[in-house]
Amino acid sequence: MTDQTVIVFDREGDPETGLQTWDPIAKESLVSGSPVQRGHEYFSSAAGKLTAGVWDCTPFTQKRGPYSVDEFMFLLEGSLDIENEDGSLQTFRAGDAFVIPKGAVLQWRQSEYLRKFWVIHDNPDSVPAAAGLTAMLVDPGVALTPVSGLEQAPFESDIPQMGLQTLYQDPEGKFVAGVWDCSPMKRIPSTIERSELMHILEGSGSITNADGVVFEFKAGDTFLVPVGMGYQWQNHEYVKKLFCSYTPF
Repeated sequence: MTDQTVIVFDREGDPETGLQTWDPIAKESLVSGSPVQRGHEYFSSAAGKLTAGVWDCTPFTQKRGPYSVDEFMFLLEGSLDIENEDGSLQTFRAGDAFVIPKGAVLQWRQSEYLRKFWVIHDNPDSVPAAAGLTAMLVDPGVALTPVSGLEQAPFESDIPQMGLQTLYQDPEGKFVAGVWDCSPMKRIPSTIERSELMHILEGSGSITNADGVVFEFKAGDTFLVPVGMGYQWQNHEYVKKLFCSYTPF
């Protein structure tokens, strides 16, 4: 077995060790609270620029400042308030997905226990997002734009109908989050050119790697497909998903 496989995300972390206690958040960055944070890293790219996993933490409030990374989050438990540079307040609750852009000036206010899946793009050389940006909700109800110009070549099935809405894209166009849907279809075997976290909102299907290992997915599943993996996607019915992807090339 030489090929990579789909990485399934579990809210409890590693099946054997669970969530591990992480180093404390620096006291000088806090306004209040003595937070205890735990986590499990499911994925890290070879260069360390992209990481993903599950994290939980007790309440705390952080000092206002610029966010140092691009981060996609999917909240599993709890809620938080984010106060932006202009004083506006955003509240996110369990079930919400959102992105905080690198360079966004904000204050993290967490008044209760919180657990999340996360994807972080951490590149010190990347250009921060434009000034004044706030956290961006990845809204599953957003209107999707039909994908035009699809050709037969990538599909074993008939050409499907796809919809897409990109809700965040970093200045380099490599770190992207949004919503996608598709009618039943089957792709030809290929190699995926990005690492992509997916949360299935509706439908079911399968992904087969180059070794022939089949991963079946359904609504409610969250998983990551790593860049370079042999990849054949098939959805047996209409599928809708949230996604966050990073293309390193």
